[in-house]
Amino acid sequence: MNAPTLQRRALVTGGSGDIGAAISRRLAADGCHVIVHANRNREAAEAVVADIVASGGSAGTVAFDVADGEAGRAAIESLLAAGPIQVVVNNAGIHDDAPLAGMSDAQWKRVIDVSLHGFFHVTQPLLLPMARTRWGRIVSVSSVAAVLGNRGQCNYAAAKAALHGATRSLAREMASRGITANVVAPGVIEGRMAEAAFPPEQLKQIVPAGRAGRPEEVAALVGFLCSDAAGYINGQVIGVNGGMG
Repeated sequence: MNAPTLQRRALVTGGSGDIGAAISRRLAADGCHVIVHANRNREAAEAVVADIVASGGSAGTVAFDVADGEAGRAAIESLLAAGPIQVVVNNAGIHDDAPLAGMSDAQWKRVIDVSLHGFFHVTQPLLLPMARTRWGRIVSVSSVAAVLGNRGQCNYAAAKAALHGATRSLAREMASRGITANVVAPGVIEGRMAEAAFPPEQLKQIVPAGRAGRPEEVAALVGFLCSDAAGYINGQVIGVNGGMG
């Protein structure tokens, strides 16, 4: 008789937002114990956890600023005390839009701190414990802006595009340990930010599908990439954008 398989633990940064919440629910439905991360909005993360538990899943919360290396390392070490985390979804990110000609030093640095330095602060301490299990999934959530560019988002596009290079390199480093690293690059996705930025008529002009995507459509791809079935998909940047490019 085979020994029972231990439940995999998954960490989703920015798990209190629209896309992060959908990813957290999907991973929980797929059988992971999901650690839903937030920074300031822990109440929203706790609401996602309550929803997961009510649906029969397993989840908890953690709160820290991914841009703060010291706080991040302390939080990760505390999580690792309970065992390795084999799935990590780097979804935390912020917008602070302005044309580059008028962008402040603080706008540039904070956006890059959260998306890019946050990726390092969260992922790096998880790698060796993950490698010892000989199985792992790392998915970073980027943006169509990193592929096509977008006016007013030089900082955001730069931060997210940097994840593409880091992920491709990390995939080469960790593949022999059964660990994959991939990027999901959403286009316009339904939620608080999209509704403010893209009126319906504009959506029809810029998205060939003529509509915004749903958070669950992003989560479906992330869930697949975090599954056993996706073990040979590694170092890829995959768009979820309704045909934008």
